[in-house]
Amino acid sequence: MDLLNHLILGFSSLFGIIPILAITAGVVFGIWVGAMPGLSPSMGVALMLPFTFRMPANISLIMLTAVYLASNYGGSITAVTINTPGTPSAIATAFDGYPLAQQGKAGWGLGISLVASVVGGLVGIIILILFSKPLAVVAVKMHPAEYFSLALLGLTSVASLGGKNGIKAFGMAMFGLLLSTVGLDPISGVKRFTFGQIELFDGFNLIPALIGLFALSEVFERLETKLPETSGSYKDVKNEGEWPKWRDYWKLKRVTLQSSLVGTLIGIFPGAGSSIASFLSYDLAKRTSKTPETFGKGNPEGVAASEAANSASVGGAMVPLLTLGIPGSASTAVLISALMSHDLVPGPMLFSQQPALVYGLFASMLVANLIIFVIGLLGSRLWVKVALIPQQLLIPLIISIAVVGSFAVNNSLFDVFACLGFGVVGWLLKRYGFPMAPIVLGMVLGSLAESSFRRAVIMGGYSVFFTRPASLILILVSILFFALPFIQAHRDKKRLLPKN
Repeated sequence: MDLLNHLILGFSSLFGIIPILAITAGVVFGIWVGAMPGLSPSMGVALMLPFTFRMPANISLIMLTAVYLASNYGGSITAVTINTPGTPSAIATAFDGYPLAQQGKAGWGLGISLVASVVGGLVGIIILILFSKPLAVVAVKMHPAEYFSLALLGLTSVASLGGKNGIKAFGMAMFGLLLSTVGLDPISGVKRFTFGQIELFDGFNLIPALIGLFALSEVFERLETKLPETSGSYKDVKNEGEWPKWRDYWKLKRVTLQSSLVGTLIGIFPGAGSSIASFLSYDLAKRTSKTPETFGKGNPEGVAASEAANSASVGGAMVPLLTLGIPGSASTAVLISALMSHDLVPGPMLFSQQPALVYGLFASMLVANLIIFVIGLLGSRLWVKVALIPQQLLIPLIISIAVVGSFAVNNSLFDVFACLGFGVVGWLLKRYGFPMAPIVLGMVLGSLAESSFRRAVIMGGYSVFFTRPASLILILVSILFFALPFIQAHRDKKRLLPKN
């Protein structure tokens, strides 16, 4: 009853034109931020933060949280239409979203990403409301050994991301892990592979890398061939039949709910983030699908899995922030600054001292998801028209977005050249059939795996990974996940052999 009363109190605080306008403004700005490569959700929240200092605490928080929620959805727009993920968490969305667009089904990709994002966001928020305190207790007890095992579990997904060629996928994952070691050692501070370049002290930034590998490599590949008048393989985007029906969304209910739960749980672990959540959920969706061979070729389940997970991770990341004062992601770290600027200290006392504020925030997140759905529904018909832009305009536009997006990360020309370099590398690797996704996965998980491994060894020696039950279970599951594709391939080969 206390929970219900607090929720009623929270919704009552939203009555009025100012709170609704604040949520709507946050959603619109967040979608724009997410769709712009180079502007991550955390950057969007940080950009909006100075405008909220003079606002009341509740209005400030609901606007910033709306930006955070909407930007996770916004990344899927450019991922589907032009294969340029607006955010790192939308990389997995592009695996199947862009092939759908190439088949003349851009509306399918945009429609499924919208519905999956909204459902995932709602699941994450509901779990946040119901279980925030007990889930936070679990998250705070996570040992570095468990974080390493979690990263290892994520890396085992390379077996499925590489399609039929697991060896090439494994090699690309190792290449990604190698790239993640560039920069200062996270424990000792020693310079590694920097070659005297100050710009490399922090390593290669993920945003220019993913823009180069996914967007520019595609541009270079298209430039090798004669450009058609419009986006080549796209078919008639005006065809209303390309948009999924409600029964098509209903068919994706299992993978959407499954990915929403996984995304929420991953989001709760501080530092794990939405990128890891989307990769793990995509891999799990492929392993549990009846048609895993169609993933990467335009399977709607892949789009739903990635988008549901990265949106659900927002609710998960808010759990340790509000209950323990520990940021679960870069965006929630900015939200801590917003709380403190209004003399509010996140933690258990916040629930008892400011229940109207906390539950008003929960209520605003539910409302923000509904506004995302409405704006996304109205805007999707416009965004799909990207497919009608002539190639002679689209390719310079993609290159411009890539350059501006890379520069915007750190206001650095080095990042622009890094983006171009990754584009050339991606173009060459694609020519020889090497997958791009494992490289990004290695870069995303490399730093988490390395720092967690070394901290765990310092704290408890090498045996700590096997003496802690949670870590041991995650390692065993990782081995199983890694072995399953090879076992399946062996069975298929055996089945095809002639019987005596």
